[in-house]
Order: sequence, then structure tokens, then C-alpha cells
Amino acid sequence: MLQNIRDNSQGWIAKTIIGVIVALMALTGFDAIFQATRNSDEAAKVNGEKISQNELSQAVDMQRRQLMQQLGKDFDASLLDEKMLRDSALKGLIDRKLLLQGAQDAKFAFSDAALDQVILQTPEFQVDGKFSPERFDQVIRQLGYSRMQFRQMLAQEMLIGQLRAGLAGSGFVTDSQVLAFARLEKQTRDFATLTIKSDASAVKLTDDEVKAYYDKHAKEFMTPDQVVIDYLELKKASFFDQVSVKDEDLQAAYQKEIANLSEQRRAAHILIEVNDKVSEAQAKARIEEVQARLAKGESFEALAKEFSQDPGSANNGGDLGFAGPGVYDPAFEKALYALNKDQVSTPVRTDFGFHLIKLLGVEAPEVPTFASLKDKLTRELKTQQVEQRFVEATKQLEDASFEASDLAQPAQDLKLTVHTSAPFGREGGEGIAANRAVVTAAFSPEVLDEGANSTAIELDPETVVVLRAKEHRKPEQLPLESVSAAIRAQLTKEHASAAAKTRAEELIASLREGKTELDKPVDGQSWKATEAATRSQEGVEPAVLQAIFRMPKPESKDKPTFTSVTLPDGSLMVVRLNGVNEGAAPTEEEKAEYRRYLASRAGQQDFAAYRKQLESAADIKRY
Repeated sequence: MLQNIRDNSQGWIAKTIIGVIVALMALTGFDAIFQATRNSDEAAKVNGEKISQNELSQAVDMQRRQLMQQLGKDFDASLLDEKMLRDSALKGLIDRKLLLQGAQDAKFAFSDAALDQVILQTPEFQVDGKFSPERFDQVIRQLGYSRMQFRQMLAQEMLIGQLRAGLAGSGFVTDSQVLAFARLEKQTRDFATLTIKSDASAVKLTDDEVKAYYDKHAKEFMTPDQVVIDYLELKKASFFDQVSVKDEDLQAAYQKEIANLSEQRRAAHILIEVNDKVSEAQAKARIEEVQARLAKGESFEALAKEFSQDPGSANNGGDLGFAGPGVYDPAFEKALYALNKDQVSTPVRTDFGFHLIKLLGVEAPEVPTFASLKDKLTRELKTQQVEQRFVEATKQLEDASFEASDLAQPAQDLKLTVHTSAPFGREGGEGIAANRAVVTAAFSPEVLDEGANSTAIELDPETVVVLRAKEHRKPEQLPLESVSAAIRAQLTKEHASAAAKTRAEELIASLREGKTELDKPVDGQSWKATEAATRSQEGVEPAVLQAIFRMPKPESKDKPTFTSVTLPDGSLMVVRLNGVNEGAAPTEEEKAEYRRYLASRAGQQDFAAYRKQLESAADIKRY
């Protein structure tokens, strides 16, 4: 238990900003927010702030894609309910909007310099321990961001992170609460168990009982509502062999690729902030004082440690590491790129205050050869053509299917093959029937009742299908003969378990009244005793262990308490609680672990309550 507490508390307390980003993106696909174009259709409004249908659609799509990536071959599309996915995505967008509004109302803020430091010091953006602009661009492109979009998203996540830390991190517990928790956690219990087996052989069922059960539960014994579909499958991969790339296009792509490479500059700076307490004139005078000391030969690194108000770099002598264009404030970047190695700038004014900037080093980009990039560029150029062809073919397939009365003509137009599925029900099936969108379309009134072709359905980013119903197999009553064996097995288990329960109740009553001796074997079976069992005791059924720690404390050793627990096989386990043992006083280390765990739990509860309060007080309109 202590290790679980340690893991849980430290895991929650030690969340990094990037961890919060990843978790939020994995759960709700919020990166779609910044890809969304303006859309007059509104999915919701939160205190007057709009969430567009486009934002919601992209958030849903992102959730679906992320599930596919995370689960890989284990991904089961049939488990995805589109309405549930949409509701979840919308709730996530609303929650995020509420938290951002709460953070803004609470005046949480941070500097762009702090944002820069998070980016520069994030391991995912580094190569060999140094910030790599190429790596940074690669990662954020995979997430669907431009640099500005990523900074905007990260800025919002940092605000939400501050709010979360401010609320959840303020949870506390008293010494008495810690001791009370420790007393319960370290408590052990002495008990004994005895199993009353369910005896299926003793159950005698008549045909009338089976028939009565069949009649009473008739709706449970129906063939499933099933459909067989014909479908056309359009795959993006099929177009790769149909496109080619010209040498001049490859050369142009290569030149564009290497043109994007830029030199890296390692900067250090000393920042004097301009804020509510320090005026511009005061900050300027201070930076000029530092500049004068530099001119007299004092160390830039030492002065940065003494004067710089950038907490992320001051202790490192102002060192910001290597970075390329587009990372820093424009004024800061302009001054940095005007410096020679080891040269220090004059005071530079940015939104944060005044800086003295020193150029520590320059790294020229490594230019890859055309040969090394040819395969990659070929794939990229082919992919662009294939994407266009796939979009055009999808539109052609959808239009042709809409106009046709079957799939034969669309199949001929696009040189596709008509496939036929195995029968499947509303719960889905195997192959194409594992996709929930396919199942929904197959059982839609338009397809099932009206005999129309479906619209184009995206199975995944690489595959689109159109389907029509070939055969509808409506539910029919299963004959009693085909289900009687299953009914007999079910009734036999129920009757045997009921008999075991009755026997267990009789035994417990006899034990309580003293008619049966406590340690006397029952039906030739001896009690199995366990001493000093903990809450995580191994070798005990979880349901039994849970029941043991819920039982009232015995009045005395000769007056134990009793209960019974039904086991998965229908047997009953009679439990006799003999005693409750108080644990040793917790050590200081254990107290500290319990305190962190309880404070973490209290903080999470406070944060959840705050989110609930924001929601209850908000004006939320869903459309």
C-alpha cells in the first residue's frame, strides 16, 4: 500500500507541463482547436465564448485517430460509439474553456521568457541534450501545429497548469487525519473461512421449469437482427503505383528542404523586468549599471547570476542554449543575430523588460546530400499526388453511389471490386463489421429500409467504403430445443447457489446462537484460519477480503462476527471475524507518505470541486 501511495502521490505532484499537454491531447484532442477555421456554426457557447462545430469535429477526429495510434492492432472500431465520442469531445472542450476562463479571472500569468524556457528545456525537442529546431519542428508538425500555434497551445496549458497546481497543490491534512488513516491502513484482522459448495448434482429440474423460464424470458432467446452488406473499398495505397515524380520536382523539393535549415545560436542574457513594481526608467537604469560593470571587465556569467530576473537561466549564468530563428521575441532575435561570437549587445527592450544579450556560439547546419534525401522526398511528393487523387476518387465514388441503384456501376467506373460481408448484428462483427460507422450505416433507415447506397464512410485515414444492404435477417424466436441446455445450466447454477446460500445462513445462525461450536468442522470441512491479514493480503479472494474489512469488530474473542460471500462459481464462503489488531504507530517516514497521499487526494478533490463550481456557475449552451 505504501508503494501505491508513493507512486500515486508523486506521480500527481510531479506532473510536468509537457505531461499535462500530452495527457490532455490524448484524452480530448485539443490540438484541433488551433487547426479549426472560423465556422459560423456553433457547437456550444461557454459564458459567451464560442466553440465551433469545426472545432468539435476536429476534436472528435483527433480522439479517434489517437485511439487508433495508441491501441494499434488492438484497436476495435466497433467499441467506438460516435455519439459518445462526440459528447466526450464536447465536454472536454467545454471543460478546457471553463478552466482557461477561471485561470484568466484568477489573474494567473507567466512571461514569454518562461514559455521559451519550457520549449528549450523539453527533452522531446532536444538532440544530444541540446535544443534542436529541426527536432522541434518535426515533433510539432506531427501534432499538426505551426510554431505559433504550438506556442499558443502551450501558453494555455501553462495557464491551466498554474490553476491546477494552485488549487490541487494547496490540499492539506491535519495530524489527526494522518494518524486516523494510519490506524486504519496498518490495522490487521484475524479471520477464518469455510466454503459451502454449490452442488449442481443435487438440483433436479423438470421440463416444465425449463419451459416456464423459456416462456418468461422469450425475448432473450431470439436470433439477432442481422444484415449482409455489399461494399466497395477505396484504399489510398492503391494510388501509389499510379503516380510518378519528375527529377526537376525532386531537385526543387531538395532545395526547399535545405533552405529551411538555419544556423543555431547559443545565447545568454541578463534580464531586468519592467513590471508593476519596477518602472521602465528604473529597469533601464539598472541594466545600464550592469552594462557598466561588464565594461569594467566583470564576468557576464557572474552578473547574470547576481542580477538576471529570468529564473530559468540566471543560475546557469544566463545561458539559454542553442536555438534557431522563430524561438525568441523578435527584438531579442534581431539583436542576437547582429552579434559576433562573445560580443554583448546594448540594452534591448522587449515586452518583458531590458536584456543584455551575449552570443556564446554559433553552429552551422549540416546540409544533407541529395542522395540521402531522395527516397524521402520521393515518398513525400508521391504522397501529395496520392492525397489529391484519393480525395478526387472519394468524391467520385460518393457521387456515383448516390446516383446509382446498386454498386455495380460505381465499381465499374472506379475499377473496384464489390465485396460481400458475413452476416452481422447491431453489435458488429469481424472484418469490416468491426467498424462502428459501418454498422450504424448498415442499420440506418436509408440503407436497411429504403435500399439506398450509403454515403462514403472513412474506416481510417487510408480507407473509404460505400455499402448497401444485400440481405436483412430479422429476429426470429429460437426453438426451445436449441436453448434448453443453456437454460438448464443457468437454472441449475441458480438453484445450487440458492441452496448453498440457505445452508450458509443456517450455519451462521447456528454459530451465533452457540448451537454449533466455533472451531468444529462442518460437513467434514475444517475452518481455514488466517492471522493478521492486511488489506492487501495475498491468497484471499478480493471480494472476501473487502467483506472482512467491512465487518464490525467482535465484542470479544468468544463472540466473533459472521458474514457470507458468494463466489463466482455460486458457492458461498462463510467468514468468521475473530479479532481486529491495531497496528504499530507509524514511523515518521510512513507519516510523511500518508500525508502526501492524503494531501494529494484532498487537492484533487478540491480541484474537481472547483471545476464543478465553474460548470454550475457558467452559462453553457449546447447546440
